[in-house]
Amino acid sequence: MAKKKTVRSLYRRSVEGNFPEEFQAGNTKFRLRKNLRYGRNPGQTAAFYEELSSSGPGIGSMEILQENPNKRLSFINLEDADNGLNIVRRLKRLSPQDKFCAVIKHVNPCGVARGNTVFEAYKKAWDADSLSAFGSIDAFSDAVDRETAETIVQRFVEGVIAPDFSPDALDVLKRKKDVRVMKVGPMELPLIDDELEYRRVARGLLVQRRFSSKILGRENLELVSRRAPTDDEVQAALFLWNINVFVRSNAVVLGLKDRTVGIGTGQMSRIDATKLAVQYAREKSTGPEGCVMASDAFFPDPDSVEYAGKNGITAIVYPLGSLRDQEVIGVANRYNISMLVTKPYPSQKDVVERAFSHM
Repeated sequence: MAKKKTVRSLYRRSVEGNFPEEFQAGNTKFRLRKNLRYGRNPGQTAAFYEELSSSGPGIGSMEILQENPNKRLSFINLEDADNGLNIVRRLKRLSPQDKFCAVIKHVNPCGVARGNTVFEAYKKAWDADSLSAFGSIDAFSDAVDRETAETIVQRFVEGVIAPDFSPDALDVLKRKKDVRVMKVGPMELPLIDDELEYRRVARGLLVQRRFSSKILGRENLELVSRRAPTDDEVQAALFLWNINVFVRSNAVVLGLKDRTVGIGTGQMSRIDATKLAVQYAREKSTGPEGCVMASDAFFPDPDSVEYAGKNGITAIVYPLGSLRDQEVIGVANRYNISMLVTKPYPSQKDVVERAFSHM
């Protein structure tokens, strides 16, 4: 009698696709690294290509140190690994002396944190939303050590990506054969590729230059409200803005200078993104009181700032651009919120930075 195909067996079945060994987009050449377990869903064939002539810490040239042949990398695994790597690579540029971790599910971060050690960063990032972190890809800015690996194997984690792994960390990770272990090399090296992003549309192709935020220091934040920010609020604003760049819009990120506490992502209105971030902060983390908020675009209405003020948020980083900007700032002043506007080019008065992402 034929073996019955269960949902689980369908998910575990490898699906091979007839993908070319190489292809070219414009002047950029790509070479097949491997066929993937499946695409975003079982039954969708998928493949993984490396961009030739590229260099630096990216997943295209990563070394796969551990992968169960019966549970190979999927399209979603690599999407998650890539965005996690984007976040920690960006934060490492912002603050090279710190260690960072991003816990990723469905391309968005559940939690992101910095620490003096890799383990400290991992614990903070996981605790930001431990419920959503189930089945995550965990990305690190620095080499994973044994202490961190011991914690990873106690959880359900799909994969780990980092510049390197200590030998004893690898020994620990071998206990969980289903955890994919990916090594990308030193985070200090520049990422060099063609900087193009592609998206298929019906009978066509969209191409754009990859967005790279220029908000890296205090000089890129302009105060537009009455109360000046504290040093901790400035550090938090820079940290959270550089995370929000990689969160699906509409996006609002709440947190402190060393961790996120609530992320509202993929909402059709800014007020709903704000409410979701506050809800997650209150239900899953330490609460919104005393937090800084990053908004990836302007506030069309004062409602989000009003809601933030009522929930104890003390500073907001965002771009101007609304017809009601002055009304929004007036509400912020009423709640004594410090409003910091993103200025990629401080000498250009009317230029602000927006950070929409539709991954």
